[in-house]
Amino acid sequence: MSIWELILAFVVVVLMLVALLANVLVLLCFLYSADIRKQVPGLFILNLTFCNLLMAVSSMPLTLAGIIYKSQPGGDHICHAVGFLETFLTTNSMLSMAALSIDRWIAVVFPLSYHSKMRYRDAALILSYTWLHSVSFPIVAASLSWVGFHHLYASCTLYNKRSEDRTQFMIFTGVFHALSFLLSLIILCFTYLKVLKVARFHCKRIDVITMQTLVLLVDIHPSVRERCLEEQKRRRQRATKKISTFIGTFILCFAPYVITRLVELSSVVHINSHWGIISKCLAYSKAVSDPFVYSLLRHQYKKTWKDIINKILKRSSINSSALTSEPHNPNVSQLNE
Repeated sequence: MSIWELILAFVVVVLMLVALLANVLVLLCFLYSADIRKQVPGLFILNLTFCNLLMAVSSMPLTLAGIIYKSQPGGDHICHAVGFLETFLTTNSMLSMAALSIDRWIAVVFPLSYHSKMRYRDAALILSYTWLHSVSFPIVAASLSWVGFHHLYASCTLYNKRSEDRTQFMIFTGVFHALSFLLSLIILCFTYLKVLKVARFHCKRIDVITMQTLVLLVDIHPSVRERCLEEQKRRRQRATKKISTFIGTFILCFAPYVITRLVELSSVVHINSHWGIISKCLAYSKAVSDPFVYSLLRHQYKKTWKDIINKILKRSSINSSALTSEPHNPNVSQLNE
């Protein structure tokens, strides 16, 4: 193995371990907290978490084996099953992010009618569509034998070996990425930009009230005034940072891989195998960033996993104190003497 392959193998191992740990932590928070389970977005986050976990235990290990051995890991049946699952999980995770953005859009733009517009039944219908949409493409690909081990990405994924099917495969790949990546990106941009517009409007209203209050409070200390102005600035930047993170991570992780898949269809451009694996690793990194972007960095999830840790530590401290405070047994002392 070359130094590049060693680095790429190490990156895949790190991505796999962090994705497993972070997504399991999200799943534990969901199971532990009744408040999280009551919220409608929790269904979308749970679906996204399962997609990321399955990606970490199916596609990532085979890609690691493909990098190390430079050949198809396992038999054809295993590779076809993992390629089918990888196509399904990638599409499902993209559409789950789009569903989360729709939920945030309704909650911010239509707050008074949110509970009537986004109920558990509505969320279940959206998830049913994402599953139906996601499974249709790998079914078509598997039926046409367009799933296999692709050396460029060292993974089991969409792959056409027959030159006579080249045109049909190009059309299929274009439609697939248009209705998965591009559709999800359009929904993300539309919904989050609407959310940002509402957030900026509310920030302006709060800023006007704050400035009027500061003008009326003549005797206010300069340090307090300075803190109020700093809070104004942070408030304006907070929504922009969050929305930039949502859209930015989606583009950064998926766009290089999707563009590489489309450019690969052209026989004119030669793609380096190392870049193919790097673009695949970037797509895998979404399974690592999602738990932090959508869950673990939010206040409710932070509080939940801190409660879990405190409960574990408290239980272990109680057990240890119970062991140290056991009554003295004379028979044991006699045996020890």
